[in-house]
Amino acid sequence: MNIKKTVIATMLGLSAISANVQAEQFTVKIENLTNGIYFTPLLVAAHDSSTKLFQTGTSANASLEAMAEGGDISGLVADIAGTSPTTVENPAGSLLAPGASTTTSTLDTDGTANNYLSIVGMMLPTNDGFVGLNSWEIPSAAGTYSFTINAYDAGTEANDELTTSIPAPIDFGTGTGGSGVATSDSNTNVHIHRGSIGDDNSTGGISDLDNSVHRWLNPIARITVVVQ
Repeated sequence: MNIKKTVIATMLGLSAISANVQAEQFTVKIENLTNGIYFTPLLVAAHDSSTKLFQTGTSANASLEAMAEGGDISGLVADIAGTSPTTVENPAGSLLAPGASTTTSTLDTDGTANNYLSIVGMMLPTNDGFVGLNSWEIPSAAGTYSFTINAYDAGTEANDELTTSIPAPIDFGTGTGGSGVATSDSNTNVHIHRGSIGDDNSTGGISDLDNSVHRWLNPIARITVVVQ
């Protein structure tokens, strides 16, 4: 399912190219708009119209589950390898911190049908939340295109917000001893994430997340695509 086209295009004095010629070279900038959430290694892929990294309203496959619960993008990379996509793995080189941004090298779709852009990366600390862009059609006209994107829930793990359920490659300063926000989630398909709840109790309460640090709402990232 294509993301609803709410893209704001800003032409920066660059000459437009014919509408029947698809973009060939472009860069992608990802900005983390959250206060206290990190993005794990990101997968940025330009691919054909038949390829999907994820799809709302359907069950997550094993590769999406591995990315959403543990930040492992290798399965998704392997899944789309047969379509000869243009991909960039982990453009930030590590976790993308709150307020930080990363920009890919120049991507080239010349001579391919890779005219659709997708982005995924786990959000930490969450149970199975991920930042996602699904099959956004890359414009044919040169210019700068900026828009925000949401977080998705893979539907594979209950959002209990407990340190025992969330991988922690770095110290997030979370609490311990929470009873769990949820023991199960009714929607087990990929869907828009409801956000983290957290609490202000570092030794109990319902969550091990600090609501003054880890609370967030959509949108959670800004994407800027520069088509040359």
